[in-house]
Amino acid sequence: MGSLFRSEEMTLCQLFLQSEAAYACVSELGELGLAQFRDLNPDVNAFQRKFVNEVRRCDEMERKLRYLEKEIKKDGIPMLDTGENPEAPQPREMIDLEALNQNAEALKRNFLELTELKHILRKTQVFFDELYFTSFFVFSFVAGVILRERIPPFERMLWRACRGNVFLRQAEIETPLEDPSNGDQVFKSVFIIFFQGDQLKTRVKKICEGFRATLYPCPEAPADRREMAMGVMTRIEDLNTVLGQTQDHRHRVLVAAAKNIKNWFVKVRKIKAIYHTLNLFNLDVTQKCLIAECWVPVLDLETIQLALRRGTERSGSSVPPILNRMESFEDPPTYNRTNKFTNGFQALIYAYGVASYREVNPAPYTIITFPFLFAVMFGDTGHGMIMTLFAAYMVIKEKPLAAKKSDSEIWNIFFGGRYIILLMGLFSMYTGFIYNDVFSKSLNIFGSNWQIKYNMSTVWSNKDLQLNPGTDAYLQYPYPIGLDPVWQVGEVANANKIVFLNAYKMKLSIIIGVFHMLFGVVLSLWNYTYFRLTANIVFQFIPQIIFLIFLFFYMVLLMFIKWVNYGPTNPTETGPYCAPSILITFINMVLFKSSAVPAECSPYMFNGQQTVQMLLVCLALLCVPWMLFGKPIHIMRSRRKAHIPLDSNHHPHAGGTENGDAEAALSQAGAQAPAPSAGGHEEPEDITEVFILQGIHTIEYVLGSVSHTASYLRLWALSLAHAQLSEVLWNMVMRNGLIFEDWYGGIALWIIFAFWSVLTVGILVLMEGLSAFLHTLRLHWVEFQSKFYSGLGYHFQPFSFEIILDSAAAAPDE
Repeated sequence: MGSLFRSEEMTLCQLFLQSEAAYACVSELGELGLAQFRDLNPDVNAFQRKFVNEVRRCDEMERKLRYLEKEIKKDGIPMLDTGENPEAPQPREMIDLEALNQNAEALKRNFLELTELKHILRKTQVFFDELYFTSFFVFSFVAGVILRERIPPFERMLWRACRGNVFLRQAEIETPLEDPSNGDQVFKSVFIIFFQGDQLKTRVKKICEGFRATLYPCPEAPADRREMAMGVMTRIEDLNTVLGQTQDHRHRVLVAAAKNIKNWFVKVRKIKAIYHTLNLFNLDVTQKCLIAECWVPVLDLETIQLALRRGTERSGSSVPPILNRMESFEDPPTYNRTNKFTNGFQALIYAYGVASYREVNPAPYTIITFPFLFAVMFGDTGHGMIMTLFAAYMVIKEKPLAAKKSDSEIWNIFFGGRYIILLMGLFSMYTGFIYNDVFSKSLNIFGSNWQIKYNMSTVWSNKDLQLNPGTDAYLQYPYPIGLDPVWQVGEVANANKIVFLNAYKMKLSIIIGVFHMLFGVVLSLWNYTYFRLTANIVFQFIPQIIFLIFLFFYMVLLMFIKWVNYGPTNPTETGPYCAPSILITFINMVLFKSSAVPAECSPYMFNGQQTVQMLLVCLALLCVPWMLFGKPIHIMRSRRKAHIPLDSNHHPHAGGTENGDAEAALSQAGAQAPAPSAGGHEEPEDITEVFILQGIHTIEYVLGSVSHTASYLRLWALSLAHAQLSEVLWNMVMRNGLIFEDWYGGIALWIIFAFWSVLTVGILVLMEGLSAFLHTLRLHWVEFQSKFYSGLGYHFQPFSFEIILDSAAAAPDE
């Protein structure tokens, strides 16, 4: 549970491995996925590292496997994915994997060469027949084949390099040829170059080599060319016979390969990852031992030791590995253990910023608060049910859906957040039940507590009728759970429905917001206590919590007092017409003014309210200089007591008792810059920077308390907007399908219902859901996490085969 509420305790370890055991030990660590290795060769080029040749061999094997996979797909052979996770093979097994497909590739390359030579002999005969002048002058020539798109730059290079002393003829090969290395169809051209002299011959051959043209021998005499052409045709026929005979064998080989190709990919990628990791290690002076440094969770040290022992036993080495803990002043990585349920919520937090080391993790609280705040804005049981059913489908079918590895980014986002969507849907169903809102209609489960005496003709003819709770129409006790269904009836309640829901949802959003911010400030106390930042507790947490409680929590208390003390049947001074406005009361409280009310009403809700309010405002205002000057003055006094200069350009001499006493005094005062594990709460050394930073924090908190409280009104605004859009969609679309009669009414209802369903899902569920999601995200990132969360850490990225294979499966094919 410690990793859930606060990141794991990490330690830097030094690892000594025998060279013959290093491969097997790193393989075992890759299966565990609990060690993040540091690069001990940062200045060494990637091509100069010890295992660069092994990495290249793995790249070549992976390329061949991709070609084999392409051939299997081309033949329509289904590839078997058993879901197995084979261990990384031993290095000697690389030779067996490298032998894949070499014979077939050699046959295809031979066939390509003969086919190109056939085209050269045919085309050059045409060239010689056209160039009659070759019988009068003695010319040398070379003939070959080149990719068609390289002809223009090839011709320009020949002209410039040979200064126009060569003659080039070229002709296109009409049919595409198959590249034996990757199976792609390529278009090529035959060329012949005439020249005189050995110097030009050398220059021409170098240019051909530079453009990767393939040169073939071509006899000068026509008879020799015809004889060679006949021989080539005979060899092509023989090779066609061989290739035809091997076609069935190739198919059988591909069928067998389809059963194992997934495992081959896994093995090759594991081998490549191991050698990439070994390239991060250092060799000792004897060249027999590899040295590594890695970050590991303290709780998993024993598990890592056991894995290293297993690797040593697999390799047959007699020397055990050595794992030593090291002291480090470097910030450790942040590691929060997650599962498939908590991973999505942790990703929401990391999108804002990775938590500083051992800082309070907001994710476990976000599991509850995020879907709840979303549901406050999205409260509709019908829309929540659609969202819940969609998420439930993804959760129930998560294994087959995860195995499909879709390339759609939108689908992957939905699938990765399936548990977030599920909770948002369930919470939306709950808040929709509280709002008594199902597709803008109500459920009269317990029976309305309003007894309407009007007949329908009166209701329809008078649009200004209002529900008055002070009459006999109201039974004087509330609906058991949530809103009374009368507010969704429509025409009866429309005149004061918006007024009632506005007041209800506006106050509700402020209450939720103040409690949410108070909880964030309380979490900062947990941070300060854990890191022993006593000065932050005294000069930040205490004035912040006092400021928030004395002003905004008091406003929340006024709301509850108003709800309890003022009712429709109360005497005049506490009746509904004398109920003071909370907003006006709060503004007058800050301005030290009294509210203007009718003579028969009292401006105050309880005795002594004005005195209490003046005291609360004065104490809240005193918190501002307390936050602004308290901590900098405390740091100045602590440094003077410890004889440390206040200017950061002058540092005390290292070594002596005075420096040790200074550190002890600062530690006792809680004002020194903490160790790297202090969760991002480091203090600047220059006292002017301390004053500036504290001033920024104070202004941000005081102004933010007002703006953040107002920001929670988005809960009210989006809730009303969602309800109104749902009602408009019902009245303008769905209601029209219910007015038709006779047999065609069913057809019209079916068509209109389909149209209404599309609009409901597209606008109210998807677009409104995305809007509510983004607003909820902002409330958590800004209004909630700004109270305690710095997010200045970096993520723990262990060497893990599971992560490597997942990222390789998600990446597009190269």
